[in-house]
Amino acid sequence: MLPVMAARQRAFTHALRALNSSSRYYSQQKQTVSLQNLETRWKTLAPAEKSIITKHLEELQTKDWKTLSLKEKKAVYYVAFGAHGPREPLTQPGHASKVVAGVIGVLTVSSGLMYLTRAYGAETPHTTSPEWREKTNEYLRSQNSNPIHGISSEGYKGKGY
Repeated sequence: MLPVMAARQRAFTHALRALNSSSRYYSQQKQTVSLQNLETRWKTLAPAEKSIITKHLEELQTKDWKTLSLKEKKAVYYVAFGAHGPREPLTQPGHASKVVAGVIGVLTVSSGLMYLTRAYGAETPHTTSPEWREKTNEYLRSQNSNPIHGISSEGYKGKGY
């Protein structure tokens, strides 16, 4: 039983030393935290640096807000609500012109393909000629097709089929 307690005691003291050394490292780092031009530097900072700055700003927020400098207030606001991470805009400047150019390009290519298909494609089918349509209408009248509202009804004045 005694060796287990000694092992736990050693683990606890080791964890406590690690915690003290990390807090000592943080306290040394917070003196060198620079909030100058944070908005422009934020994207290029390493995740560890971002974490240190965020912790520093969290400590600053525990103080009276009136004692903070304008630079510190701006940094706190940018980290909390700035256009980075999930709040980064989806579209960049000049995005609309790229979309318009893409749409015009697709319309140009599709119009060209349609012209080539019509110019070099097969002839139109003979079933689309006016004579064929007239013969179809005569046949449908002879068969008494759609006698209530359609081509075989009394007084029908439509084009037929």
